[in-house]
Amino acid sequence: MSALLSSHPDTLGSQATLTIDLGALAANWQLLRQQGGAAECGAVIKADAYGIGLEPAARALQTAGCRTFFVAHVSEALRARAVLGSDPSHIVYVLNGLLPEPGLVDLYRAHDLRAVLGSLDDVERWQREGSGLAAAIHVDTGMNRLGLSLEELRQLVANHAAGTLGFPISLLMSHFISSEIADSTLNARQIATFDTARSILPDVPGSLCNSSGLFLSGKPVHDLTRPGYAMFGGNPTPDAPNPMRPVVHLSARILRLREIATGETAGYNAQWTAKRPTRLGVIGVGYADGLPRNAMATDAHSGGEAIVAGVRCPFAGRVSMDLTIIDITDVPLVDVRVGMPVELLGSTISVDDLGQRADTIGYEILTNLGARYHRVYVDDAGSP
Repeated sequence: MSALLSSHPDTLGSQATLTIDLGALAANWQLLRQQGGAAECGAVIKADAYGIGLEPAARALQTAGCRTFFVAHVSEALRARAVLGSDPSHIVYVLNGLLPEPGLVDLYRAHDLRAVLGSLDDVERWQREGSGLAAAIHVDTGMNRLGLSLEELRQLVANHAAGTLGFPISLLMSHFISSEIADSTLNARQIATFDTARSILPDVPGSLCNSSGLFLSGKPVHDLTRPGYAMFGGNPTPDAPNPMRPVVHLSARILRLREIATGETAGYNAQWTAKRPTRLGVIGVGYADGLPRNAMATDAHSGGEAIVAGVRCPFAGRVSMDLTIIDITDVPLVDVRVGMPVELLGSTISVDDLGQRADTIGYEILTNLGARYHRVYVDDAGSP
């Protein structure tokens, strides 16, 4: 990794380093843009850009050519707008609807933000307070979270003879339930339901595809795609090789080396037992840093792994708050020393790999990346 863009000013005693490759982020977005053909490619940067940092992610994506961004909270939208500037061609949508708070719509107006209206109450409030402000309408196609039903959408449009709702509708959108499962019957059902919704508002641009939706057969890209997870290195096609580049690389330093005999245990509650004379390495990362507690290794369950001097090494015992133990017996003794880094995430161990071993998903791994890491941002993409 080449160009160091920013880092924590004090690295002395740092126990773990999270390296974030903004070049890989931009390259992933470019691949997803190509996957969507003629459709515009937006970017979902909610949850602090899936844990990598909203501001650096927004800058990198803006430089790569992205013009439409999606966040979940107004606070995230304000951060994005501060980075993107006041250029009206850069659009920031807030996905989670409107809370019933005085002055909220005025905040959207002051910072040129666009609400995604997910209920009749949202729409009615925007009609009262957001006159002249563009907004998106979210239609529910089966998730049963946010969004208007088809019947609500029909009735809403029927009640406005001119075919408008009293404000510019900039986008009609919905969200896939199971697009990562390519042969799920739910995909076809949702695509058909969204097509019906679009027939109710035929002149409004549409958006349905998330990361995995872009890889479905007969991709329903419509006018705008909204990739998120895949941009950050997650696999949008779980049953096939990952087409995306890894964005996060997490390494932790060995704090202690020790040897134990056959039959000795390691970690809280003695749930892991050495089956042979064993060498252990202790690293300074735990569940307080976002390493899932369920990545623990017990006598009944194989857990997470680390790469130590090129060797894949299993965890030993429970992941604790600040520490994790690794079985390094298979690493040549000469290759191991206190202070050396081991890989927890990167080119060998992906966020999906760690998620699977921790009985969770890569999304949770990314969005829980810890605040204690020494963060380094690099850019290997070259000139945009």
